[in-house]
Amino acid sequence: MPERTPTEDEAHTAAVQRLFVQFQPAIRGYILAMIPDFPSADDVLQETFLVVTRKAASFEIGTSFPAWVKTIARFKCLEAIRARRNRFECLSDEVLEALGAEREGFRTDTDERLVHLAQCIDQLAPQARRSIHFRYQNDHRPPEIAGLMGCTVQSVNVTLSRARAFLRDCVKAKISATPT
Repeated sequence: MPERTPTEDEAHTAAVQRLFVQFQPAIRGYILAMIPDFPSADDVLQETFLVVTRKAASFEIGTSFPAWVKTIARFKCLEAIRARRNRFECLSDEVLEALGAEREGFRTDTDERLVHLAQCIDQLAPQARRSIHFRYQNDHRPPEIAGLMGCTVQSVNVTLSRARAFLRDCVKAKISATPT
């Protein structure tokens, strides 16, 4: 690898960081597959970004960024799992190993699906949209949502269930309607 000047190093690091941002939804999804806890997964995502930034000089632009960052994310996930094993239920060591051994890159349709999801969320009834917002953006549990919205926990569970079903069907319909 040829030596770079400090300015070239900064430009290279910025280019690697842009790749991270480009693949961030897929990286987060990969982390969530290993750590099914949104706040913990977001912590690992941030730690992964810090490692990517620190090790940017070792990444060669033009090679497989997804494979490189996936390896870093995997090790950060394993560290977090070891540190917090009793905090949330984890996948077995065999499943974690299988996830790490998969050499494929990330799904490329993630951004398209997120755009469709945002459009579908806009189509939800106001109460369903608020419930989804409280649950998935603010990470509130149904009892907390019930308190915030002045309804029963059962009502929140039904609303969330119906909203998720609507969103799933809506996104599938939009994807199938998209020309390839």
